[in-house]
Amino acid sequence: MEKKLFVSSSPHITDRESVAKIMFTVIAALVPAGIGGVYFFGPKALWVILVSVLASVATEAVIQILMKKPVTVGDGSAILTGILLAFTISVQVPLWIPAVGAFFAIAVGKQVFGGLGFNPMNPALLGRAFLLASWPDYMIRFDLARPRGGHLAGIPINIDGITEATPLNVFRQLRDIYSNTTEFTGVQPDVHQQIDTLTSSYTSIKNLFIGDVGGCIGETSALLLLAGAAFLMYKRYIGWKIPFGYIGTVALLSWIFGGKTDLFSGNILFFVFSGGLILGAFYMATDMVTSPVTFRGRILFGIGCGVITVLIRQVGGYPEGVCYSILLMNLTVPLLDRWNRPKVFGKVKK
Repeated sequence: MEKKLFVSSSPHITDRESVAKIMFTVIAALVPAGIGGVYFFGPKALWVILVSVLASVATEAVIQILMKKPVTVGDGSAILTGILLAFTISVQVPLWIPAVGAFFAIAVGKQVFGGLGFNPMNPALLGRAFLLASWPDYMIRFDLARPRGGHLAGIPINIDGITEATPLNVFRQLRDIYSNTTEFTGVQPDVHQQIDTLTSSYTSIKNLFIGDVGGCIGETSALLLLAGAAFLMYKRYIGWKIPFGYIGTVALLSWIFGGKTDLFSGNILFFVFSGGLILGAFYMATDMVTSPVTFRGRILFGIGCGVITVLIRQVGGYPEGVCYSILLMNLTVPLLDRWNRPKVFGKVKK
């Protein structure tokens, strides 16, 4: 009996890594941030995560069965998509929101292109963008991680939930409360100092780093997200080029243009730890399918994400730009890889 040989192009590399192993390792790295989200926002955060994951897995399985394809939910990619989508959603949403978002992320963002490895954009972020465009009233309402209390002009107040009560927008919200309240008419000038004192607990670097602030379920704790990211970098599942290029660009431009009045006066740590930057830079922008493979391509990809994020944050109508920046840069990946193709050894330029 003749033995058949399968011929393929080099390089011929044998490795124990698999898609399932990589996916479940990333899921494990996200577990601390998920536990933190449940701790800060309450048990409903766990329900949002579970509904998102179950809807993602069910959608992928049903579509593959209907299309008579092998069911691949065991590789963990649908579970990861569900977790990442839930992490970008507020705990305030009704439970049908993550279910609809997960269906769109898997069906339209992934399976319509042929499944894992063929999607041009990050499915979880595409699902979030769909939800934000379809039901913005649900998507932009956040609870503060913990109720805050204080006094304005001698009047005691307690705030346990504010629309868009995220660090990037909390100052504007509280000043709107002040300007629209008749009790503050004619108060002493030091009322502004009292506002700043009250809001300091929301936007202190310590609270931002730990996660004790308002926001989406899995994006608030920079500490827990960075711990998982360090593990993934140790395993070499993600590199430094995209996240460092992304965060470095946001830090530089926010320092230049993020001050209240003057240039070069922005609070770098505030803008780096606020919003979904850490989650997006380490867990979404580094997606193997939708990010460049070349060295310079990854650097440019991270820089492009950073520029768009700062542009949306500073002059856009929405206080956060991580989602749209990554999705837009996903579309540039084929061009970035083509323009930055490494030189073939021994090739003579014509």
